[in-house]
Amino acid sequence: MALMTEQGTDDAAARPPRRKRYHGKNPRRFEDKYKEHDPGRYAETVAKVIASGKTPAGSHIPIMVDECLEALRLKPGMIGVDATLGYGGHAARILDRITPSGILIGADQDPIELPKTERRLRDKGYGAECFVAVRSNYAGVAKLLGERGLSADFVFADLGCSSMQFDDPARGFSFKHEGPLDMRMNPTRGLSGSEWLARTDAGKLERALRENADEPRAEIIAAALAGRSMKTTTELADALRSITGLHDDEKDLTLRRVFQAIRIAVNEEFIALEAFLRSLPDCLKPGGRVAILTFHSGEDRRVKKSFQAGLRDGLFSEISDGVITAGSEERHRNPRSAPAKLRWATRA
Repeated sequence: MALMTEQGTDDAAARPPRRKRYHGKNPRRFEDKYKEHDPGRYAETVAKVIASGKTPAGSHIPIMVDECLEALRLKPGMIGVDATLGYGGHAARILDRITPSGILIGADQDPIELPKTERRLRDKGYGAECFVAVRSNYAGVAKLLGERGLSADFVFADLGCSSMQFDDPARGFSFKHEGPLDMRMNPTRGLSGSEWLARTDAGKLERALRENADEPRAEIIAAALAGRSMKTTTELADALRSITGLHDDEKDLTLRRVFQAIRIAVNEEFIALEAFLRSLPDCLKPGGRVAILTFHSGEDRRVKKSFQAGLRDGLFSEISDGVITAGSEERHRNPRSAPAKLRWATRA
């Protein structure tokens, strides 16, 4: 009997922990969607989520991949940079085109997601001889290449926030889920969204709302929010909803713009983008190409003006004629592709 009891104890210890219970047929919370977080094991579930027009938890569906690859005109043996590695969807397709003799440097400032993506690409068979992962934002691309004595045949950038960052409540990017009001691409550096808002006066906040998100009610919102201490995304969202003068049918759009404006300010995204754009001509070989995906007017304006100035000054020999957007099929399949705009340029 003692032997049977001991064996029973060993079996119980060997069992994996019981997964967390949740209400309803499918989990709703980001952290409870264990199947979506493990696409290798639950590929069928992930495929169903994608087919429904949604992005699986913890992942990111790359946007306009074929259009980006066409803009870069990739060939085997090329050397280039993916300046916003993210989940690695574009990088995997780029590596497929430039290997076996090509090299891709993948840069990303997110210390949480970068190791996951590097492991994901290593598992696909891309070793150190063809792929190098570096923690850096896109403003540091010229330095990354200079340290290695390289010039690039191509540079690619997919700006903004990746789905696995945006959908994770712990990162604090979205008003749709309660979480700490953080918003940092690199949570180990700089002020969080909460700290930035508490230290910002009405004038500075109003400028951020106008410049970063074209918010038409910037003055009213800034007067109501500046200098306030708010720890969570829900606190900020509730404060915005309570502001008088905002119509009910406009509040969600206003929430999106305000969260976007604060995120851009916290991460100094436009400062980094302008530094990146200035450095591009020095990064590229003659005939090298750059392709940039943007997701709102502030990003697109800067890329457009930079490319036009480069063409006028003889730094670029050719630029895209207007913007390239996602086709109707992709917009239906992945609604997050709808605002995307692609522009490209060729080094003279």
